[in-house]
Amino acid sequence: MPWFAMATYETHDGRKRAAWVLDTSLYDAQQAEAATGGASRMLGTRVADTIGNWDTAGPAAAHGAAAVADAVARGALTPLAAGSYRLCAPYRPSRIFATASNYHEHAREMGTKLAPRTESSPYIFIKADTSVADPGAEVIKPREVERLDWEVELGVVIGRGGRHVAVADAYSHIAGYVVFNDVTSRDMTRRSDYPFSHDWFRGKSFDTFGPMGPWLVPRDCLGDPQAMRMTLDVNGERMQDGSTGEMIFSVAEQIAYLSHILTLKPGDLIATGTPTGVGMGRGVFLKPGDVMRAAIEGIGSIENRVAAQ
Repeated sequence: MPWFAMATYETHDGRKRAAWVLDTSLYDAQQAEAATGGASRMLGTRVADTIGNWDTAGPAAAHGAAAVADAVARGALTPLAAGSYRLCAPYRPSRIFATASNYHEHAREMGTKLAPRTESSPYIFIKADTSVADPGAEVIKPREVERLDWEVELGVVIGRGGRHVAVADAYSHIAGYVVFNDVTSRDMTRRSDYPFSHDWFRGKSFDTFGPMGPWLVPRDCLGDPQAMRMTLDVNGERMQDGSTGEMIFSVAEQIAYLSHILTLKPGDLIATGTPTGVGMGRGVFLKPGDVMRAAIEGIGSIENRVAAQ
């Protein structure tokens, strides 16, 4: 299937609108619908609408993208002008599930001793939905946070809900993928006031600690999710450079595991873990003014500047 994506953007007067993405250029969804004679209407008024009705809207989106490409080729549709809009997170997930220590090398750099894979299962926690930040938004460093860190992750967007999903059927439940940066306060994930030493929810759920985007790329546009290169740069210096193929538990295994605990819903986001190269392992942490650029092959990149509270 030819590559395309779905995005959300904001106009200068504050209106949020949906857009098709072809070759990284954005095309307003309503203008596209008019130019295609309605053939692209299944995108809906919001990307969230498409995700929520993915069983029907997913196949129609592929047809709509082809119609948009034809309209562009005919000169009936032009892209949004650079500087005329602000790119937003493609949608706002109501639930974010994040997988901890899902790469052996990352676990090693963090000093985490893992049980053998055959004796283990994914370790998944909840990250607050209010942590989501737009692709170019500032990440706000709270005053009480001293060790602010980065984590590039493949974000998996659920398009078909379900319970007790088999590993073999898991990919049919995926709508698409986004780049996700699981920003973390390493000092806030540690606790001494309770007998529980880690508090991932607290350390990862501050507002703006979840930049995501730049758009949603449908599952069938990318193929194998276990063969994507992931990188993260800070101020232009490469910090992380790994592959989703290094995951301990695959995307399908994470979906199956979650669905045996709860009912997955369209729009759920799974942040699937990060490779080695985080700041904690290097003894280097983010400070105001630093710029993070997280990228995943086949999806795109997001760039976020750190600002003081």
